Parts: sequence; structure tokens; C-alpha cells
Amino acid sequence: MSFMNESQITVTSPLMPSLEEFNIYLQDIWQRKWITNNGCCHDQLEKALAEYLKVPYISLFTNGTLPLITALQALRITGEVITTPYSFVATSHSLWWNGIQPVFVDVNPVTCNLDPGKIEAAITPKTTAIMPVHVYGMPCDSEAIQAIANKYNLKVIYDAAHAFGVEVDSKSVLEAGDMSILSFHATKVYNTIEGGAIVVRDEKTKKQIDHLKNFGFAGETEVVAPGINGKMDEIRAAYGLLNLKQVDAAISNRRHIADMYRKALCKVEGIAFMKDVEGVRHNYSYFPIFVDAEKYGMTRDELYFKMKKHHILGRRYFYPLISSFPTYRSLQSARKENLPVATKLAEQVICLPMYSGLSGEDIERILWVIENTWYNATLFYALYRLFSVNESR
Repeated sequence: MSFMNESQITVTSPLMPSLEEFNIYLQDIWQRKWITNNGCCHDQLEKALAEYLKVPYISLFTNGTLPLITALQALRITGEVITTPYSFVATSHSLWWNGIQPVFVDVNPVTCNLDPGKIEAAITPKTTAIMPVHVYGMPCDSEAIQAIANKYNLKVIYDAAHAFGVEVDSKSVLEAGDMSILSFHATKVYNTIEGGAIVVRDEKTKKQIDHLKNFGFAGETEVVAPGINGKMDEIRAAYGLLNLKQVDAAISNRRHIADMYRKALCKVEGIAFMKDVEGVRHNYSYFPIFVDAEKYGMTRDELYFKMKKHHILGRRYFYPLISSFPTYRSLQSARKENLPVATKLAEQVICLPMYSGLSGEDIERILWVIENTWYNATLFYALYRLFSVNESR
């Protein structure tokens, strides 16, 4: 099959507002000359996001990593924190920056999230918190995790970088635990170019976070804590206000793309993918597939590079596991035999291109490479077996 357009297809592409509308905001910012330190757009965006996400309080940050670091500071987390090896490195790096040792626990093979059934065995007298991740926007088993946290008096901080707008039975997943952390990086469903946020339950904690992200200042001359500079500026806040107007349409487009992928790939042996869960409002942030080399006839890496040869950029996300990096691999909990499910997922996963502006022709190209590769591999294997049988006669 030939395609009219063989241009490169990236794994993601940022949701961007109208340049004309953005210029109106920029002109206003230029006139006010208040470009950071909790300006008008910043305050508007905090209120708008809290309403959209159905959460009581939100504090904006300049990226998605500083909120993780700050949340650990705010809750005075020390010692050890139980977390997942199957995530982006910022999850465990935030612990390392706070002098905390991550304790890796294996994941659920269906959701790719931290397996609650493995958590209790990893708890020690040094454990002070659990840091789960809503991987690919799939909700964690928050009830089971909270039950364990309550039993052992542990804090729970959710890395919800993938979970913008995700709900279970019409309730935001961001309400689970003590705090939830969002990322508004350009690669996410909703973005402010760079950005992030902490979701908290009460006004007192919101003020504490606001102090910590502003060097610890509680007034002109009063510094109440050793804070950091994590404030979001007005330009990115304005960008975020505009993107919030179109994020629902973008999520709807993503769902349509996911449906197209699933309809085609359910016929391809050796390719597995995640399904929607009843009662969950998904955001379709990623579309991971998992390649069973024996059934598909080709390894994950072989398919990944075959796609690349056709100018299709997938992403092996998350490979390698965080636990395999030099900083962490000497930890007892990082040993591969302790993490069989996460290890297998990391060796099989490819995230297919997924973004609102992905065209129908691009989707056809992606599916053609995956389906054609499987067909050729299957045909080759069948012919090989046929000739082997004939030769044995």
C-alpha cells in the first residue's frame, strides 16, 4: 500500500490555542507589566482548573517535577517511600532530591499501576509514604491503597501526571490520597507549555504550598519555610486558560483515535492493549500496545525500528525501568526478580502516536505497518513450517 504523505508522524504533538486569541492575552499582559508572582491569569487559571477538575484547591507550578519535590517537603516525608518502577524518572528522582529512598514494588499486569497486594510486604519501620502513579491515566486502586495507608499511618501522594480530567464514577481521581500532582508539560493531554500543579484538600495546606513555591515567603519580610521558586508565570497561565477551552474536544478526538486503533488491532495476534473501564472517564493520554514476540512473530524492538523506518515515531514508555538506572539499581527492591510484571511490560511496550490532530491517513499508515508486519511474519513462519515438514519426509 502506498500513501500520499510519508512525512514523519511523531508520538505526540502539543495542543495549542489560537495564535490570534493568545495575542489578545499577550497584549493585556504587556499593558499590565505583571508577568509573574501570582498575576491575574495565574489566579484565574487556578480557579478555572479547580472547577474543571472538580477539586477544592489547586496550586500552580512552573513544571510537573517541582510539585512532587514540594509535596514531599510539605508532608515532611523521610526515610523510605513505596513506589513503582514503571513510571517516568521524575517520580523517583523527586524522592532522591529529598534524601528519601524509593522502595520499588511490582505492578498489576492489567492496569500497569502499583499492585496493592504487593505493598504491605515492602513496608518497614522506615516507611513514611506511598507514591503511586496513575499510569497512562488508568486509575489506581485508590481504595485498597488508602486502606493500607490508614493501617500503617502512611501518607499517600499520587503522581497524576497522566490523569488530567480522569474520573471514577463522576469523582476526580485527584481527590484520592493526601495530595495529587499534575504535569502540564507540552506532551500531556492538557498543557501550559511547561507547568504542573498540586491538588490539596484544604485552604491551610494550599497556603502552605503557596509559601513553599515562593521561597517560603508568607509576607513581604516573613519567610516561614525553606521554599523554592516554583511559580508559574502569566504567559503560560494565559496559554493554559485558552487550552482549557478546547481540552474536552481534544479528549473526544483522542477517544476516536483509540477506538480506531482497538478496532483494527483486536484482529492482530500478539498485540495487546488496554481497554476502557466501566465508570471511568478516561482521557486517552497514551495508547500503549504490548508485543508478544512469539505470537506476533517479531520482538517489540524489531517492530519499533520497523515503524521508525516508515517515519513513525512510537515510544517505548516506560523502558527501561527506573529501577534499572545507575542511581537505583543497587537497591534490594530494584532486583529484576522482585519486579517480574514490570520487567515484562517494559520489554513489550510501545506507545503509538496519540494526539488530537492525528489524521485518519496517519492512523491508517500506523496500522498498516503493524498489520502488514504481523501478516508477513505469520506467512514466513507458515512457509518455514511447510518446508520443514516436506524436508523431513
